[in-house]
Amino acid sequence: MSETQYPNWLDEKEYPFSGNSTQVNGGKMHYVDEGAGAPVVMVHGTPTWSFLYRNMIKDLSEDYRCIAMDHIGFGMSDKPESWDYTPEAHALNLQSLLRKLNLDDITVVVHDFGGPIGLSYAIEHPEKISRIVICNTWLWSLADDETVAKAAKIASGPIGKFLYRYFNFSAKVLIKQGFYEKSKLTKEIHHQYIQPFDSRSKRSGTIGFAEALLGSGDWYDSLWHRKDSLAEIPMKFLWGMEDGFLQRHMLEKWKTAFPDASVEEIAAGHFVQEEQPATVNQVIRDFIE
Repeated sequence: MSETQYPNWLDEKEYPFSGNSTQVNGGKMHYVDEGAGAPVVMVHGTPTWSFLYRNMIKDLSEDYRCIAMDHIGFGMSDKPESWDYTPEAHALNLQSLLRKLNLDDITVVVHDFGGPIGLSYAIEHPEKISRIVICNTWLWSLADDETVAKAAKIASGPIGKFLYRYFNFSAKVLIKQGFYEKSKLTKEIHHQYIQPFDSRSKRSGTIGFAEALLGSGDWYDSLWHRKDSLAEIPMKFLWGMEDGFLQRHMLEKWKTAFPDASVEEIAAGHFVQEEQPATVNQVIRDFIE
């Protein structure tokens, strides 16, 4: 484990945390480890990084140990141009980190691609998980979802890859489309999501996730078939109901599979942590306590 030096563009008032890193497959993985107490592990998707969870960390670290990593290719972690940028590979890295930290009694919070990545750990190690918070994500093949599949085919095709690589399309354009209240994504906050991908060579991670929307479908389904191992773990769905990417019928599928889970429906888009941070923090606090 070692400390991470942050770049000059990082707004350390928004993100006032010490940086840590550990060696995983693909290079150095950066992570935040703030506070003390029962651990809350936060797993991000694309094109975000642990910055997405900054407001949660500031609040919850007063009473809990908050851990949020940046996947390889994202945030402050290494960004090799060529690597196995599949969620399966990211999941193995998460497993490596949590093994090194030797955590128990974990509340795991997942969002976007962080869903299958984080829940794969919970499925493998349910004895270490005390609670699960699920925010706008999935755990099954998306091939039969017409809206997602159509967008995924474009994003992972030649035109999509060109836009991702040469124009940083995911961080510059798609993240805007994920907001219900567009004003919540200020230029200053948006800058913190754009800058990790400030050169073409650093954008393989977002391309990898675009390919994995459909390309990792068999892996998602393999996790879904094992979802019963999560049945006894208290679960909260914290869902942005105005999400144009992962629409309401996905929440209904979750609720059908886990009928005992509690549900918090929030007037927000895909990035609920950005649009409604105070509500999100309070819901999670109440759930843990």
